Amino acid sequence: MTWLIAGLLVFLVPHSIGLVAPDWRSRQVARLGEKRWKGVYSLVSLVGLVLVIWGFGQARASPVTVWTPPAWGRHASALLTVIAFVLIAAAYVPGTRIKAALGHPMTAGVALWAFAHLLANGWLHDVVLFGAFLAWALATFVIRRSRDRRAGTTYARGSVAKDAIAVVAGVVVALGFALFLHAPLIGVRPFG
Repeated sequence: MTWLIAGLLVFLVPHSIGLVAPDWRSRQVARLGEKRWKGVYSLVSLVGLVLVIWGFGQARASPVTVWTPPAWGRHASALLTVIAFVLIAAAYVPGTRIKAALGHPMTAGVALWAFAHLLANGWLHDVVLFGAFLAWALATFVIRRSRDRRAGTTYARGSVAKDAIAVVAGVVVALGFALFLHAPLIGVRPFG
């Protein structure tokens, strides 16, 4: 569990710098240059991600039950995860009404993905992993939306066509991942 927690810290702390220390971040970007900053940021994030994956695998070897998920949790998780993928896609498809409504659909998608996985998993390592991502994503979403309101930031109302692209892309990627990649990469078949 130690490596999982260390990995979460190494991954999530850099992803929080812009939230808790935006001025410090701006000074570092100015000092290092944007490309070098992004390189260091990416390298640290990659190290954190590798530690999360390795630590999660280690923690799965000695599972501790926190709670028993309800039978319907798996079905709800599958549906919510597809919606999460749509939200994440909406962050990358320019001009969606989803982005106009949420402002930060990527962060909302991560929160929904984490919540969905908590519904279907009750091991301690699952609660630590998905709980950390849920807490981070919720805090990030609230902080970003608050900053948007204070700054008067609004997002252009997109088109239904762009929303359709985000929905189709999100559903296709979610189903592709669930059907073909989740079992080999994670060791769990979402659909049985």
